[in-house]
Amino acid sequence: MTTQIHRDAWGIPHLRADSADELARAQGRVTARDRAWQIEVERHRAQGTSASFLGTGALSWDLFARRARLEDTARRCFTALEKRDPETARWVRSYVDGVNEGLPAGGSAPEFATAGLTPGRWQPWTPLAVWLGAHILFAGFPAKLWREEAVRHLGPGAVGLFATDGPGTSGSNGWLVSGARTTTGRAVLAGDPHRYIEDPGVYQQIHLSCPEFDVVGLTVPGVPGIAHFGHAGTVAWAITNAMADYQDLYRERLRRTGAGVEALGPDGRWHRTARHTETVDVAGEESVEVEIIETGRGPVVIGGPEGLDGGIVADPPGTSSPAPPLAVSLRYPPRVTEDLGFTALLPLLRARQVADVDRAFDDWAEPVNVVQAADTEGGLLHRVAGKVPSRAEANRTRLVPAWEPGHEWHGWHEPPRAGLTADGIAVMANQRGPAAPLGVEFAPGHRADRITALLGEREKWSAADMPAIHTDTHLGSAAPLLDHLAALTGLTPEAAALRDRLLAWDRRMDADSTDAAAYAAVRGAVVQRLAAHPAFAALAEPPAYPEVFLPWLALLPRVGFALEHLLRAAELYGIDRPATVRAALEEAAAAPSGQWGDRHRLAPWRALTDTATPTPAPRLSGDHDCVLCTSSVPGLTDLSARGPAARFVWDLARRDDSLWVVPLGASGNPAAPHHHDQLPLWLGGDMAPVITDWNRLEPLVRDTDV
Repeated sequence: MTTQIHRDAWGIPHLRADSADELARAQGRVTARDRAWQIEVERHRAQGTSASFLGTGALSWDLFARRARLEDTARRCFTALEKRDPETARWVRSYVDGVNEGLPAGGSAPEFATAGLTPGRWQPWTPLAVWLGAHILFAGFPAKLWREEAVRHLGPGAVGLFATDGPGTSGSNGWLVSGARTTTGRAVLAGDPHRYIEDPGVYQQIHLSCPEFDVVGLTVPGVPGIAHFGHAGTVAWAITNAMADYQDLYRERLRRTGAGVEALGPDGRWHRTARHTETVDVAGEESVEVEIIETGRGPVVIGGPEGLDGGIVADPPGTSSPAPPLAVSLRYPPRVTEDLGFTALLPLLRARQVADVDRAFDDWAEPVNVVQAADTEGGLLHRVAGKVPSRAEANRTRLVPAWEPGHEWHGWHEPPRAGLTADGIAVMANQRGPAAPLGVEFAPGHRADRITALLGEREKWSAADMPAIHTDTHLGSAAPLLDHLAALTGLTPEAAALRDRLLAWDRRMDADSTDAAAYAAVRGAVVQRLAAHPAFAALAEPPAYPEVFLPWLALLPRVGFALEHLLRAAELYGIDRPATVRAALEEAAAAPSGQWGDRHRLAPWRALTDTATPTPAPRLSGDHDCVLCTSSVPGLTDLSARGPAARFVWDLARRDDSLWVVPLGASGNPAAPHHHDQLPLWLGGDMAPVITDWNRLEPLVRDTDV
């Protein structure tokens, strides 16, 4: 059999080859053809070279990527992979060979000409760098910078008050229904990962087949195999973000010497750091020189020997002489272990039973996920996978001093496991679940509770029933604000009428709902007033940290996502919340709000900001705490840049009864017919059928021999 590329009606690639290596090569080649611009942007982002063609808007990320040593870490991990697992390293090389073969054809995408960019050459470690670049901020370590500021200005109680998933995190819904609760007697897995909606999309639908395995799933463009969401016929798996904390920030005391830069260690002595400088090119601007410093804890990502402009610089307690300025270093597992978990990828593709999936995820590194899996023999799995260091409690919540003992890492936590509920289901939606001992900030339980309640409404479920759960718009977090509205008296007639409307509202954030729009208007006005209150004034202007960290430090989004806690707290720094809610209600009553979909529209991220967008932008149902999690930032914007980056239903009774959809389409080329052809399905809550019958697939003759 020659290697073949087939396409279904949605342009989704279905690949067949004689071996796993030849299949990886074909996957790389088709990915380069379909997603050349996207994967080249990701390669440059991982290298810290994207500003060379994207301009100053990409500079902050490039500086972070250089200082965090992302590409160097990926290179080290690949070198270790060659020693630890030569077969997987060879397989990754095959994928890279395919990418390099396909990039010349993929380079015809119009963005290359617009940006003045020519496709480059991938190295064997580039897929690892792309993976690391996509997930380095996944655990939200910059939230520790926020907590440091919140505690400094508001006291320790602020940590719990603002401890919720926010604009910088990525989440998911995922649920497993055992065969006892399905119409077929075999399990169904379903879910939707929540990420920034990017154009092209962050997930690629693909079908990979060779004599060893036949798997369909959602893959990350630029990375071989199917890591997160896959169906191998007899077993299927899916993940959600565990919300674990596995990256630490250290305050560093640095000083320059004639020989370089030294850092004060926990042993009380000064130690030589690794130091060099690099040049970052910026399109249309002068190049920028960046100093790269790495201490015994990790790369310095903020500040340097000359310290910070503002921020958290402070002398250690008990010092009598002025301390050198501080910097902040980042310690993250792959930099320590030289392992990105790629040894799990081939065993996942070869899995036949839940036990195989379980063993494969024993090698998982990051991001730390909750895994759900089921097989055709009735096997079920619900566990945490990934590396979380064992260290002091203080490391998990705030910055810790590098010069004090007690903050070192001491091995790794054993990944927790969980079972199904007594009625045969398991639901994860980033709430405090099996990973609770490993994290700090979790999503409220609204999405998980709602999915559980919906699954309880009928005795038996089929794969075809699941989209109704994916698209549920009930807003579980509305109660605290509505309770405040119910207690108000002495309102103007207009405000009283709006209050009564909202108290009678069904709490569904449907695009055509005027009540949902009115609720959002009141909520936004409350958030703005709370954020502007003098009690929070010290947090209104973040310290002079790099721009890449500012989404975690911005006050208004923090207030917006923590509003439920802020309204329910016994006391809130002397703020008169009834008066705040009253003023917000009166403001909203004085201005028409239209329908929710008028203001809640899709705003996908594009590397080229001047790329044309659909006009008008698509209207959306849903909200941050709905199962249909189309997130906006209350008080800042009702536009949604984050939401379901894919939806899937894996049927273990018959794989071709499975379903999937992505927000836009299979192709990353704006001129291609499959660029945005799945958008109507995604907007309407529909999905495309998963096709694995080769007789139903149309061969692309020109791609028969790759």
